[in-house]
Amino acid sequence: MTATKVDDTPPDSGAASSVPLGPESLTWKYFGDLRTGLMGVWIGAIQNMHPGLGAGVEDHSILLREPLQRVARSVYPIMGVVYDGERAPATGAQIRGYHDTIKGVDSAGRRYHALDPETFYWAHATFFMLIVKCAEYFCGGLTEAEKRQLFDEHVQWYRMYGMSARPVPGTWEEFCKYWDRTCRDDLELNRAARDVLNIRIPKPGLVPVPTPLWDHAFKPLVAGQRWIAAGLFDPAVREKAGLRWTPGDEVLLRLLGKAIELAFVAVPDEIRLHPRALAAYRRAAGRLPVDAPLAEAPSFTAPPKDRRGLPVHYVPPSRSMLERAGSLVHTTFSLAGLRPARGRHTNDRRKAA
Repeated sequence: MTATKVDDTPPDSGAASSVPLGPESLTWKYFGDLRTGLMGVWIGAIQNMHPGLGAGVEDHSILLREPLQRVARSVYPIMGVVYDGERAPATGAQIRGYHDTIKGVDSAGRRYHALDPETFYWAHATFFMLIVKCAEYFCGGLTEAEKRQLFDEHVQWYRMYGMSARPVPGTWEEFCKYWDRTCRDDLELNRAARDVLNIRIPKPGLVPVPTPLWDHAFKPLVAGQRWIAAGLFDPAVREKAGLRWTPGDEVLLRLLGKAIELAFVAVPDEIRLHPRALAAYRRAAGRLPVDAPLAEAPSFTAPPKDRRGLPVHYVPPSRSMLERAGSLVHTTFSLAGLRPARGRHTNDRRKAA
């Protein structure tokens, strides 16, 4: 079955189709929330199970060499496509450019290219579902109307990349069919997905801890994320990944989600929000100039020196010691205010029948 054709005109060709999301959107509310980090293994594995995307990761990525650094720096421009306002299309073009040379032939003889519309859209669809599942399990749930609103926003968000909209379903209901069909018929347990499910966090050379002790310390974290991933996977994906899930696991995950929801009531924005999202809210509130420099990943998350000249990498700009000290002081004073999480007092949502 072919996804519904929405619009083959590149989104950046018309002003009306390139309107960025703003602070009134649900996507702003959820995407930059720290709780999405609980789903790192889920999104990494389900993205890589797509044949074209997994092949690109296998052939062009160094995820196993620097998993934490890669994720930490990549999130900045990805967040920017949502939170950069009028600069969001430029951020989308930046991300699109990183994928231009990621192409080849996989082990089964299939050609792939990261900018193939179906492959690129699948990655975007997983970020959209990251929001839906995070809100459902860890943020109190969504009404049917909110799911439809998030779907419409994910189309608007996708336009920031300047990609063909040919693979994009036309409605939330059509998206659900697309998601179910892709999970059932297209995804596969390839090497890239297995690498994420069994990820090991390499010990930095300067950390004065024995490697076995380091590995042992990270095992519960990886196991916990893998357990959450098993619960959030569709049954067809869970079966392909060889993961077990019981009714008792589901009850435990729901209880954990409710505990996390309640705990985050007291978490201030400076902790709860990604720096790119936090800066966007500050610009929207007039606390930062609208043309203030965008929040960039810390320089220590940069790719290894032997990889920095490759077009597939976002390389964060270096910051002086004075800039780092100023950022630390500003954050410390902000946290001292302990402002509540944005929207914590909003209790007037109406659940759909």
